[in-house]
Amino acid sequence: MTFKEEILRRRTFAIVSHPDAGKTTLTEKLLLFGGAIQIAGAVKSNKIKKTATSDWMEIEKQRGISVATSVMAFDYKGKKINILDTPGHQDFAEDTFRTLTAVDSVIVVIDAAKGVEPQTIKLVEVCRMRKTPIIVFINKLDREGIDPFDLMDDIEKKLFIKVRPLSLPIGMGQDFKGVYTIWEKTLNLFNPHGKQKDEETIRITDINSPELENQIGERAAAKLREDSELVEGVYPEFKVSDYLAGDISPVFFGSAINNFGVRELLDCFIEIAPSPVGRTTEERAVAPDEEKFSGFIFKIHANMDPNHRNRIAFVRVCSGKFVRSKNYLHVRLAKQLRFSSPTSFMADKKEIIDEAFPGDIVGLPDSGNFKIGDTLTEGEQLHFKGIPSFSPELFRYVENADPMKSKQLAKGLEQLMDEGVAQLFTSKWNGRKIIGTVGALQFEVIQFRLLHEYAASCRYQPINLHKACWISSEDKVALATFMERKGDHISEDKDGNPVFLADSAWGLQMAKEQYPKIEFNFTSEGNFGTKR
Repeated sequence: MTFKEEILRRRTFAIVSHPDAGKTTLTEKLLLFGGAIQIAGAVKSNKIKKTATSDWMEIEKQRGISVATSVMAFDYKGKKINILDTPGHQDFAEDTFRTLTAVDSVIVVIDAAKGVEPQTIKLVEVCRMRKTPIIVFINKLDREGIDPFDLMDDIEKKLFIKVRPLSLPIGMGQDFKGVYTIWEKTLNLFNPHGKQKDEETIRITDINSPELENQIGERAAAKLREDSELVEGVYPEFKVSDYLAGDISPVFFGSAINNFGVRELLDCFIEIAPSPVGRTTEERAVAPDEEKFSGFIFKIHANMDPNHRNRIAFVRVCSGKFVRSKNYLHVRLAKQLRFSSPTSFMADKKEIIDEAFPGDIVGLPDSGNFKIGDTLTEGEQLHFKGIPSFSPELFRYVENADPMKSKQLAKGLEQLMDEGVAQLFTSKWNGRKIIGTVGALQFEVIQFRLLHEYAASCRYQPINLHKACWISSEDKVALATFMERKGDHISEDKDGNPVFLADSAWGLQMAKEQYPKIEFNFTSEGNFGTKR
């Protein structure tokens, strides 16, 4: 297979939703239909003992939520599928926002009973700004829910995207009979809790055929014909070019937990979803079919293998071919690195690969060289744009609860902070360690992971802070004066950079007015930071 053929057969996408809409369950069923797993796990179940493939961390299994993005790759009908299952909970949105920079399209999952929920609005807004193509999957049709047309109106009004149904449900809840797929012109009869089989799919070339009544009854057939006419009259014609431009989003209906409607979604997705697209750098636009390799780090995960305390940096291949054991330039550090054991993923299961192509997500063993946003190239100075970094908004003192495990705590904090979901500060005033996060649940996750992955115990103490601001100035005297006078508010991050920890919005404003020569940055990453 040629280099260009390898690029064209790849589909790299994220699945996003509000918590409990069925995102991880849908991921499991896509893996099942793709042949990547033999038994689908469950996110929350008393009967199904196997947990979801993508929820592999211990805290995810216990809490029944995703707290980190998982990467899963498999082949399906000649296409290479790269799924990134993202956390739905708002406290882990930072991980999801970064993941969205590494994908070419998105599947948004909506709960049929709840409609559009707040976290979905935030995530789709990011996709809309980037013109990322979106497919909508309306889930849980086997339960009573909102009228399908009201749901689609809700999506258009709240998410500000135009939709075009490519399937229509027949009934809902107890009356749910199946789905008519407009895209394939097939009737799929619903079999509760049974795996969808080929014989349950009936091709209906003419929706007015009497065969429809034979399969679903007169009332349901009349309603389906009425709904179909409404679709053709109200919604715009579906064009793949409009979808790829981010101007229209096809809608599918189904029940992920029953494996229903998933195959139709997957078959349409591989046909219309974009192959890897170009990326923008500060220097120039990068096309996937360029000869030379380039890629960026969008995620770091510590301790994927508890036996080895290892860290894995996730790199999105943007151009060229990544080759095992070849030297590549780490742009920020200006040094050459080679990787003898790069891996592909099935959640926490890794397999060493010899090469990877644009669109692929490669895991690189990391001994502390990488930060989120770093670039690897074959020598060119490139800096990929748009990888967000966030300023913490919640803070707590962190203390060692077991003096015998000081080294384990220090090691655990160092590695977990490198994942980019929390920041560690050391107060210049009293030497105490402060953790800052963007979500309260992160504190619980850090505490849990320290205990279960590093055998280190910690406890938290409250601290009243408003914002963390990285400070700098061209006037070294002004900076030194500020740090001396505001000594009890000055800390260092883990890289030794000075940080002003403001205790209130008013205090921050006063500091800006009194010290105009000081720059207050809301992130430590100069390329991706914001100044206010």
